[in-house]
Amino acid sequence: MTQFSDERASELRDLFFETAQELLQSLNEDSLKLEKAPNDREIIRSIRRTVHTLKGDAAAAGFQELSHLAHMLEDALAVETPPAEVSLAELGFTAADIFGATLAAYQRQVALPDPAPLKAMVQRLAGDKETESPAKKKRAINAPAVWTEYERLAAENAHTEGKQVLHVIARIDPLCAMPVAARQLVTNAMGSVAQILGSRPEPGSATQNQHIDLLLATSQPQSAILAKCQIPTVIASAECYEFAGANGSLKALAADSADGQAVSEPAAETVAAEPDTSYARKRSLSTETFLRVDAERIDNVLNLVGELIIAKSMMQQATQEHARRFPKDSLRSRFADAMAFQARVLNDLQRSVMKIRMVPVEQLFRRFPRIVRDVAQRCNRQVELVINGQDTDLDKTLLDAIAEPLTHIVRNAVSHGIEDPAQRAKSGKPAAGTIRLDAYHQANQLIVEVSDDGLGIDGERIKAKAVKTGVITSAQAASMPPAEILDLIFRPGFSTAEEITAVSGRGVGLDVVRSVLHRLKGTVDLETRPGEGTKFRLKLPLTLAIIKALMFRIESRLYAIPLNTVAEIARTRESELHHVDNWEVVQLRGQVLPLMRLGPKTPDSTAPQQKIFVLVINFGARKLGLIVDSLEGEEELVIKALDDQTVATDLVSGASILGDGRVVLIMNLAAVVGRFTAPLGGSMPAVCAADQNASGMSAEVLQ
Repeated sequence: MTQFSDERASELRDLFFETAQELLQSLNEDSLKLEKAPNDREIIRSIRRTVHTLKGDAAAAGFQELSHLAHMLEDALAVETPPAEVSLAELGFTAADIFGATLAAYQRQVALPDPAPLKAMVQRLAGDKETESPAKKKRAINAPAVWTEYERLAAENAHTEGKQVLHVIARIDPLCAMPVAARQLVTNAMGSVAQILGSRPEPGSATQNQHIDLLLATSQPQSAILAKCQIPTVIASAECYEFAGANGSLKALAADSADGQAVSEPAAETVAAEPDTSYARKRSLSTETFLRVDAERIDNVLNLVGELIIAKSMMQQATQEHARRFPKDSLRSRFADAMAFQARVLNDLQRSVMKIRMVPVEQLFRRFPRIVRDVAQRCNRQVELVINGQDTDLDKTLLDAIAEPLTHIVRNAVSHGIEDPAQRAKSGKPAAGTIRLDAYHQANQLIVEVSDDGLGIDGERIKAKAVKTGVITSAQAASMPPAEILDLIFRPGFSTAEEITAVSGRGVGLDVVRSVLHRLKGTVDLETRPGEGTKFRLKLPLTLAIIKALMFRIESRLYAIPLNTVAEIARTRESELHHVDNWEVVQLRGQVLPLMRLGPKTPDSTAPQQKIFVLVINFGARKLGLIVDSLEGEEELVIKALDDQTVATDLVSGASILGDGRVVLIMNLAAVVGRFTAPLGGSMPAVCAADQNASGMSAEVLQ
């Protein structure tokens, strides 16, 4: 085989890790199908093709342990009638888990996991190989070559370079005393006139094929290639075919088998090839229409687009200043037209670059059927998973970030939400519960919903557990509105489980969900109906790079928060603020709104009639008011990350530069709320409607 440089080998390994995850996902999906249809031979063949591809890809990337393990499984899956005590679906799940752990070990460069559980299952499936029939052994010997993704990709690249790609079949002389040496002799001969892209059997393989398959890229005529194959007493005959992808290779082998010459069994017994149809589907378009680009390069382009947006703001500021100074200048209209054209082009460029980073949420949703199946088995549940909106797009960075929170919610839906079959039967429900995953766009946000038809959440039980564990006091519990009672499940360490199990009871999960969502400038809330089910709703911006923001001032400093977190803007007076449970509050449409004041009261704000602005913010199921000194308007901001040396507080999550050169700090609302609630044990005023004594409180909403 042609040796690769260290750089090329590193690229191949990176490509392998990426494609291997897709193969493992396919293995999981086929195993789930096989669990429902254990005797479906097509599914078993699909699993075997996946394992075969993984075997070849692992060998090409230099991971021999994984290749050997996959080879063992591939051979075992060839058995026509598996023993009754062996579940092929369980074998597929075990293989996916061990293969996945092995890949992770390769990436982290740590010790490989113990493959003993998989090997034991493979041995039980394979049974006694000596009892195999001669016909079965012949079919295994003459199985046609199936090229790996790397080999097919190399063939396509060779075509692009103007070389012809050939599939050479060299038949070993039946009287040849050293068939292994024959393979080496043919390989050496071909290497002198062509580039060897692939060979079967693979180097070091113990498989005793009666023919050698070589995939070559060459500029030599076919006659020269065949001449090199004529090795007396070693090669009986050789054939050469033009390779045209998977289908071309199969045609060549079909012609070889139909010919009846140099084939040790009747043509009718020839085993049909098993092409990697999943690969063919994925690459239905020409490879030249796809380009694999490192995400860092896309980020760099997006950063440059951000700089252009800042430059656009600077130009707009300068144009407006020019218009104020020279209102009659004839160039005003030309400047305005040029700026409008630039803004349109820049907006199109921004959207185009953002779309490059967008991927369908199906990449994340695909993992959940296996997760639901495993958790349901551990908890003795019957669960059906229904998925909608798989084609909805989201920024790849955000997609990766919400994987853990979404997994927590789905696992909780199975272990806490869905009842066991007997309990569901008593409630008049079908034995199998249903969990739904939905994704869709709403304005400039992605909405992901996880709903179940289970027990729902018992508010009284939550309240009792919170009082028992000291999260809230009995007095607070008595006056808490339902929304805030449900909000307790997002507290760190809070759990209603009575005992710790493998999947629940540790109080870790939903607090992680909220903290991650807030870090991503998103929110999570829930709806529940006792006895009917629960729905979690995750709201996320489509990208974190550029946001629409509302700017305001506190103590003369300029701040911003994402516009989609602001429900409304109200204006009130200092005299209309009151204190409830150590919180400043104001009445807004008959409801008491808790307020947060980040700065001290200014001399002007001590005047009772001084008007102040209140930003009404959505925070989970609650609303909070943020007191600000003045409003600066809306702006499209390019977010710049800040290190700890620049800003030493967690109340700020980033910064941006305005067109006039001013720096605006982007406020971390989750940290601000946490800073306010921490001294009070995380509680807020448990007041749902205004007091009769406070009926004079009011706030006007700015439309």
